[in-house]
Amino acid sequence: MFMKKLFLLALWCVWAVAVHAQISPKREFRGAWIQCVNYQFKGMSTARMQSELTYQLNELQKSGINAILFQVRPEADALYQSSFEPWSRYLTGRQGTPPSPYWDPLQWMIEQCHARGMELHAWINPFRAKTKGTTELAKNHPYFQHPERFFNYDGQLIFDPGIPENHDYICQVVMDIMMRYDIDGIHMDDYFYPYPVPGVPIPDDATYARYGKGMDRGDWRRENVNRFMEKLHDCIHAVKPWVKFGVSPFGIYRNLSSDPKRGSNTKGLQNYDDLYADILKWVDEGWVDYNIPQVYWQIGHPTADYITLTRWWSEHAGKRPVYIGQDVDRTVKYSDPINTNAHQQVRKMDLQRSLPGIEGSCQWYAKAVVDNKGNYASMLRYKYHRYPALQPEMPWIDKKNPKKPRKLKAVWTEDGYMLFWTAPRGKKELDKAVQYVVYRFAPGEHVDLRFAENIVAITRNTFVKLPYEDGSTKYTYVVTALDRMQNESKGNKESVKL
Repeated sequence: MFMKKLFLLALWCVWAVAVHAQISPKREFRGAWIQCVNYQFKGMSTARMQSELTYQLNELQKSGINAILFQVRPEADALYQSSFEPWSRYLTGRQGTPPSPYWDPLQWMIEQCHARGMELHAWINPFRAKTKGTTELAKNHPYFQHPERFFNYDGQLIFDPGIPENHDYICQVVMDIMMRYDIDGIHMDDYFYPYPVPGVPIPDDATYARYGKGMDRGDWRRENVNRFMEKLHDCIHAVKPWVKFGVSPFGIYRNLSSDPKRGSNTKGLQNYDDLYADILKWVDEGWVDYNIPQVYWQIGHPTADYITLTRWWSEHAGKRPVYIGQDVDRTVKYSDPINTNAHQQVRKMDLQRSLPGIEGSCQWYAKAVVDNKGNYASMLRYKYHRYPALQPEMPWIDKKNPKKPRKLKAVWTEDGYMLFWTAPRGKKELDKAVQYVVYRFAPGEHVDLRFAENIVAITRNTFVKLPYEDGSTKYTYVVTALDRMQNESKGNKESVKL
């Protein structure tokens, strides 16, 4: 009888923790894309753009966003001081023209995001070299150095993925970013081979004749992209193993009609067949560290239903975390199919958190969150992101925990009552602490670091201000250290009367 009660108690504890984690997961990727190709920054003065980005970051921070995917290379150009490519027209209005007064948006964004406890992932488009709307290329654009390495498609200029030298060049561009900037990730969007236009073939006959070696044309194109993804992954982790490499593919891998074993019950454009992007292979081979499929459709979409696709990506997550790409505009535009008085945010978020393999979401686009369309940000702020969250772990990169913070002590200062600590020692870069988690527990409350509700701060500082009242109530504070991969140390504890 005793053993039965013990078993039921243990079962209840497991259930309680699972439910608790779903409501307020301690680890969750909470990203947002800040894009430039919508012209939101084009021609802005330095001061105005910094002011706009400051406002956006402040609002996103209030909404619990912990990672920013910032578009820095939309068309072989740069929103940073590039060693290879011209300044972007999406920044200054004319490609090749530097900002005036001079500033470096990527460096500025890294500093601003890190100050707010956010990760900064540099978002690049690897193969697109010119969009339809671009009418002038700067003299130092890579096209003029090797025009034979590009093809034109429907008004766009594309680095031919079948040419190995293009892989090398793009890796050089990424290495340049990584060596000079303290980024947390390299992020790629959904453009590999171009989105197909009916009746317009991809003009890669010459490249195929040179490199195809008799392969099926589709298999050859997929293998070109596969080789690129493997090469870029290896380059990134050879230089800075802590920099995460992620991809945001189109939301459909393959339809059931094309692949009865691994396809989804959908009828749309396909990554594998139309963009030549074999996402599942990249996951299976470990060439990406995270995957953000763009599941932008609404629940009930006739050819690409949100629930169908979200469940499919959960089932095919493999050994890498899936973060669902959410379209804010569509989510608030369509009614919940059951509760027609509400839009679809609650049902989407609840589904996402209930499925294995899905460890967060990313909002398309950041400004829609900032503008609080349909009270979307309010729901994040007061329900889904009410408490802070650490990033998901990535043990294939590093799983060693840092040492715990030292010399924890509460001290009165001119700025008020402060809790200070000292960084733990760490010889290697991956062993060093870069952030700290501060927990607080009321009198009689069990010290339990598993739950996000107990977190009062995630900070890069080695101090936090204490909310002193009258000094009559004793609270327990626990501080842990986080390394670059968000591995968490053991806690150092201090009791403080507040």
